[in-house]
Amino acid sequence: MGLFDHLETENLEAAKPLAARMRPRSLAEFVGQEHFLGEGKLLRRILAADRLSSVIFYGPPGCGKTSLAEVIASQTKSVFARVNAASVGVKEVRELLSKADDRLKASGERTLLFIDELHHFNRTQQDVLLPDVESGVVRLIGATTENPFFSLVSPLVSRSQVFEFKPVEAAAVRVVLERALADRERGLGKLGVTATDEALDFLAEVSDGDVRRGLSALEIGALSVCGETPSSGLRPPSPSKGGEGTRVIDLETAQESIQKKAIQYDDDVHYDAASALIKSMRGSDPDAAVYWLGRMLEAGEDPRFLARRIVIAASEDVGNADPQALVVANAAAQATLMIGMPECRIMLSQAAVYVALAPKSNASYTAINEAMQDVRERRVLPVPTHLQDGHYKGAERLGHGEGYEYAHDSKDGWVDQDYLGVDRSYYRPVDRGFEVELKKRLDEFKAKRTRAP
Repeated sequence: MGLFDHLETENLEAAKPLAARMRPRSLAEFVGQEHFLGEGKLLRRILAADRLSSVIFYGPPGCGKTSLAEVIASQTKSVFARVNAASVGVKEVRELLSKADDRLKASGERTLLFIDELHHFNRTQQDVLLPDVESGVVRLIGATTENPFFSLVSPLVSRSQVFEFKPVEAAAVRVVLERALADRERGLGKLGVTATDEALDFLAEVSDGDVRRGLSALEIGALSVCGETPSSGLRPPSPSKGGEGTRVIDLETAQESIQKKAIQYDDDVHYDAASALIKSMRGSDPDAAVYWLGRMLEAGEDPRFLARRIVIAASEDVGNADPQALVVANAAAQATLMIGMPECRIMLSQAAVYVALAPKSNASYTAINEAMQDVRERRVLPVPTHLQDGHYKGAERLGHGEGYEYAHDSKDGWVDQDYLGVDRSYYRPVDRGFEVELKKRLDEFKAKRTRAP
């Protein structure tokens, strides 16, 4: 390599952001994902034995999917090919697969194909991969931020092992931040910058398991205390600015460096967070309910969607154990339509808390489900003759409505009358909240029917 080429390489490397320069070069440097990459865990054993088949790495941004793929590429005996699904089409994929097939036939070398953002491939593009993945011409590493069971075709998922990446723990993120501060070759070591424990803890925590986000904020903080900008490159401190160790990233600098955090909220997280909100209200935990509500609002969720979830929970999970819950939830939903964000967050919070703390009953929910199942699966019951409409011409000749007793004519407002034609029970109130009173009334009516001749 000539001097010019060497300078080009150095300049390109210096232009990379800190997060790119600090990518792990070995499994020893990789942090997180201990559930499948720790000592003795499945993927660690597979890599140690060089028995990697096609895999799909699925998880949020910044948790190490691409980094692990590059580490695997550096250790594998296969030829490594890398593409981003957002920037290639079927033609490019076919060319890669054809070269891999030729290479395998000619030299016996297998190809490790890494496709980043795999969910951007449509069904046709994914189907193109299937024959060569199945035959072993290529070993696929697909990385995606979206749930592969929703975003990828089933045949591709069934031919691959799926590894779900979790957000990196704050303690592990801090380890990477400390490495970056100390590393003179790839990190910030030449700048002579240090950081307080409070600043590092803050960055590690607010990164939400996204290592890239933490490193980006650390780089901005380091350059700002050096009087540089991210586009200036990483230059050692000049004598006029003091020696090494005199530049400190404190908590205030760290907070200014990261600004408002971007909350991951794709379709997968949307459904998971909605599920958590509903289950927290059902489980009578107002703190959890308000947290999930706040997370979804902060991520930009439509407040009307949240209002509908709360109204549904008020009826499905509270029901007649506290009929007021539906009134409160519906009022919050109406207020949300009328007022909008940010103020409607208050009404939504009030309703979520009320529903969470209300006594619970799903008796009405269960009753309608059982009734509809009977309609679907059993003989449809005819309307008893005495309940049929008798107000039109000719109804009397057909006998419709004959024998019907008007309940209000009774001094008790009740008459012993059959309204279904068969003996079936759907509504079974629980011994909680207002349904205790409803159960008492229901038992009284049943007892009167039992005694009636």
